[in-house]
This record gives sequence, C-alpha cells and structure tokens, in this order.
Amino acid sequence: MLKPAFLGHALVLSAFLVATVKGQLNWDVDDPVAQAPLTHDYQLTCEAIAKSISPASQVFHPESPEFNEDISHWANSSSEISACSVRPGTPHDVGLILRELGFSHTPFAVKCSGHTANPGFSSTPGVHISMSRFDDIVIHEDSGTVDIGAGLTWTDVYSYLVPKGLNVVGGRLVGVGLAGFTLGGGYSWKTNQYGLTVDTVTAFELVLPNGEVKVLTEKDEDLFFALKGGMNNYGIVTKFTFKTHKQTDVWGAVLGFEGDQIEPAYTAFADFLSKEHDHKGSQLGEITYSNGTVVFGMVLFYDGPKPPDGLYDDLLKLPNSVKSIIEGSFTHFVLSIPPSEYERVYFDGIPVLRYTAPFLKAVINDLQSWGDKLSKRDSDLLIVFSLDPFESDFLTHGEPSAYPPDRSQIVHPSSLYFGWSDKSLDKYMYDNMRQLSESVIEAGIKDGQDVRNAAHYPNYALFGTPLEKLYGDNLKRLRGIRRETEKYRLGEPEIRPLFFFLIVFILDVLPMNDGT
Repeated sequence: MLKPAFLGHALVLSAFLVATVKGQLNWDVDDPVAQAPLTHDYQLTCEAIAKSISPASQVFHPESPEFNEDISHWANSSSEISACSVRPGTPHDVGLILRELGFSHTPFAVKCSGHTANPGFSSTPGVHISMSRFDDIVIHEDSGTVDIGAGLTWTDVYSYLVPKGLNVVGGRLVGVGLAGFTLGGGYSWKTNQYGLTVDTVTAFELVLPNGEVKVLTEKDEDLFFALKGGMNNYGIVTKFTFKTHKQTDVWGAVLGFEGDQIEPAYTAFADFLSKEHDHKGSQLGEITYSNGTVVFGMVLFYDGPKPPDGLYDDLLKLPNSVKSIIEGSFTHFVLSIPPSEYERVYFDGIPVLRYTAPFLKAVINDLQSWGDKLSKRDSDLLIVFSLDPFESDFLTHGEPSAYPPDRSQIVHPSSLYFGWSDKSLDKYMYDNMRQLSESVIEAGIKDGQDVRNAAHYPNYALFGTPLEKLYGDNLKRLRGIRRETEKYRLGEPEIRPLFFFLIVFILDVLPMNDGT
C-alpha cells in the first residue's frame, strides 16, 4: 500500500543570493561544497563586524547553538562551516556588514530559511549572514498591501495573515522561505488567479553594496525589473511589500496511484490539463521512483471551501492507493503536505510546454530505468519528476520582469529531484541528473514540444546552468543593470564594488542564491 508521505518532497524551491563559487564544485573534497580552511583574515572580519554593528544585531561563532542554526539547511548537502555567522537586526546594520565584507574582500553567504539544493548557494567559509531577525509583518489596510521581513518562511506568513482573512501569493510547501522564492519568480497555489509572486510585489527594501538602503518601486524601473526574478544579485533585500487579497477556507486532495492504476491516472490527468478550468483551482503532479518502483501522485487545490461540481470529479473517481481530502484553512492545507528529509538533495528545472500522456509515459520509463541504475549505488535513492501545470493566461497578470523572459510563451516550470544518502556519490548524482534532465527534455521534443529555447525556472535550476537558459533576451539588460549597480562603490575610488568580489553577478553561470 502506498503511503501519503511519498508526496512529501520539496516541490517548490526558492532562491536568495550568495557565495563565491561560480557554479563549480571541488569534487575531490569529502563534501560537495569546496571547504576552505578558516583563515585569520576571516576571523578579523568577524571581529570587525561585531564592533561595527548595533545591539540589534549579533555575531555567533562555531559550536554555539545560534551558529549551528544559522548555517543549517533543509538539505545537509547544502551546508558549509563558516568562520562566523551574523544576525543583522536592521537594514543599517546589513549595510555596515556589507561594508566590512567589501573592505576585507571576505566571502559571505546570505540565508533566509536555507531551502536550497544547490551547494554553496547560501553557505560559505567566510561570514554567514542569517536574515532571521527580519521577521516583522505590517498590514496596510488602506493600500491593500503588507510589509513582510525577508527572514520569514511562507508558513510564518500564512499563520499570521490567514486568521485575519487575508493572504498573499506565496510558496506552496512547508519550509520554503519568502525571500529567495520571491526573488526567483515564485509559483503559487494562487498563480492562476494572480500571477507569479513577483507580479504582486509593490516594493523592495534593498541594501546596496555600499550600505545605502533604498526602497524600490515601479518608479525605479531597472532595479525593480531586475529583482523580479533576477535573484538578489544587486544587494540584500530586507523587506518586501505585497498586494493582499481576501482568504476563505480552502479544499484540497492528495491522490496516489501504483501498479495498474498509474496509466489510467496520468492519462486522465493529462486530459484534465489539456482543458481550461476555474482559475481558483490549481494542481501539482508527481512521478516518483523509490525502492525499485515508480508511482504517480496528484495534489488538487481549490481556493474555496468546496470545488464546483464537475471540476475534479473524474480525477477523484480514479482507482487509487492514497486518497486524502483536506478541508479548512489555507495554512492547514499547506501544512498537510509534508516536506522531504533527505540528507543530500539536488534539483533541476525542466521546461515543459504541455503534459501529454505520451510525454508522461516516457518520463515514467526514464525514471524507472535511471532509478534502477542509480539505486545500485545508493539504496536510499529517491527520484521525483514534478508537474507544475498552470492555466494558459497565468502570465498576463504581471508586467515585464527579469523572469520569465517571454510572457507570450507558456512554460510549465517542472522539476527533477534526487535524494540520496552517500555523500561520496555527489558528483555521480550530479552527472546523472544532468543526463536524466536532458533525456526528459528530449522526450518533450519527441512529443512535438519546442523546449530547447524555453526558459528554465531560476528557483529550480541546478548549479552550473547557463544564464541564457533562465533569462533569454533579458540577460543583456540584466547585465547592464548590474554595471549600473557597480557605481555604488565602497571606500576610495580604487576599491572595486563589493559584489564584484563576493557575488556572481549575471555572468555565465547560475546566480548564487539561497534556497529559501
């Protein structure tokens, strides 16, 4: 009998900023992150930061509980030991920290919740910045907006807003952080109704490389555009302002299928997705390999106490091994889908134009074949291909943004997930994930889908992904905005911008980001 937990992996990633690795890892060390020894210079920087910040902020050192919490991640494969961690409590202190880092050329990382599967994206041997003290939520009833601190997770936000009858367009699963998710674009249970999360942002509070704090709105055309999907490559965002909407109770269902149930289920799901539906509905699908077996699952959502008659009836009638109906608050629905708990995890994004039955059959065959191969090296292996379908007009809710680069083409941001236990297999898993991703893309092409130039979702992209695949024609503009941002220099004229030394701006690989 299939257990509901098979659906409990992380379907939604997010991204924030950081690190000094440029999408490449040193596979000769005993962990996927190239561990650099702690240096005297890094410790001096920690001491300088401690002296410069206000009492609202604090520096922590290895072995302390706070330090361990600050550097921890959803997947241990994404963690790294830092020289120290710091919890800034004000935007001004973030600026002071950036100035110290810039003057000393010390590598750093920024983390909200640490929900990343990319090693080195929110970890560093230098100074680890935890945004956990940016946890304020302020509702503005007159403007229908809410200010939310960058250190919160989406479940934190829902737990505060939903009892007040309000909500925002945010993450779908437990543990996902607000900051990185938003800065990478943000697909939500509400996307069919309101668009991407970035489409609902009205302001960013940004700390620039020189420490200056700015509030950016649509009037700040370039930086506002760049932060909407371009990751946090232009400074550190400390606060977001979102549009709010009314929230009622919701309805959901988790369905699981195995054996002879699988083909009728994915065929029916493909047929369902080929038609337009009530935009209050949203769905996720999963093809999962574990313990030598492939299973299929669906999560169905309706933004109301009950779905209208006929919306999900055919899917609910399918023979299944798991059927769980979820009714109640939006927060309860999100909390009802458990997160994964694998020690080592990679994700990769795969653009899909449509989920047809032949395409899904090919993916199932791929997962069975690759799963059988890889599980011989690690019996704990889990592989998941996630379906993220949306209605055909979901990109019409927003204005141009860094991501998606082309709002005229509907691309469903599917993902491939690997979970395993043996850290000596990190490079092996990385190489095989790349190959399996390519095989799935080829399956789409054989299905008549022109996905070679379709945009990959930044929050799902595996490290080393070329930026052209994420941003397309927007990449030139993003690089130009980056050059403009470099005018915010530190210290004397000969000192180059902070982020030149510490962050991969929009260059040739995936931007460094915190999986939040």
